[in-house]
Amino acid sequence: MSALRPLRTLRPSLHSCRDRMIHVPTNPAAHYAGDLAAWAAAALAARWQHNKWPEQALRFSRITRPSYFVALGVGALLGAWLFGSANSLRAPIIAPSHSIAGALAGGIVAVELWKALHGVRASTGGALVLPICVGITVGRLGCFFAGLPDYTYGIPSGVPWAVELGDGIGRHPVQLYESLAMAGFLAVYLRARLNGARWARDHAFHAMIIFYACQRFGWEFLKPYPAVLGPLNVFHLLMLGLAAYGLLWWRRGGAIERGAA
Repeated sequence: MSALRPLRTLRPSLHSCRDRMIHVPTNPAAHYAGDLAAWAAAALAARWQHNKWPEQALRFSRITRPSYFVALGVGALLGAWLFGSANSLRAPIIAPSHSIAGALAGGIVAVELWKALHGVRASTGGALVLPICVGITVGRLGCFFAGLPDYTYGIPSGVPWAVELGDGIGRHPVQLYESLAMAGFLAVYLRARLNGARWARDHAFHAMIIFYACQRFGWEFLKPYPAVLGPLNVFHLLMLGLAAYGLLWWRRGGAIERGAA
């Protein structure tokens, strides 16, 4: 009988751990609902921005052409599926997927190619900062409530805010981490923009890309994605590339401004 006592004493602790988890109702369809909500919120944000800063919208329309948006859309779509699938195809359950990080990278590559072909040297991303930040903040909520099938969940954890998504395991709510991080950046950006800060006017897109890459790089350590280089997964490497892009083009933009002065 004495040999059974440790097992009996262990059971209450297991139950107490489960009770401390936050049980989240999930449905795979929430991912698509989140996508629709993100697009709608981004469109409203773009509309508000257009009314608030019409000079920015006018400058953006003068620089771009319809082909700009075609290139942006195709690049974002290809990037989303390429990087999302490159990551998920290495997982135990093989399935094509898509990724907002891949969409950002693909859209950037496509736009930079378009700009090179059309001789555009100025940054065009400033008008997209607010819609992108709003879209990510809202869209990640859809990922969260989609649960385990979405393949964006965090690793097991015993933190007090650990969430249970249907498998009885407490996990880091990494989708919420990213949503809150981007909402925080959005608040800082809007305050700076409303106060006329130069970085928010001239380098907001580069600042957003750098911030997004840095916070996402950190959250990737809390996801069960397969490593491809040491402890780093596909998205770690992609975030390093995005951060380098943001830093280099911010510096390049400053050099262009000094040359024009």
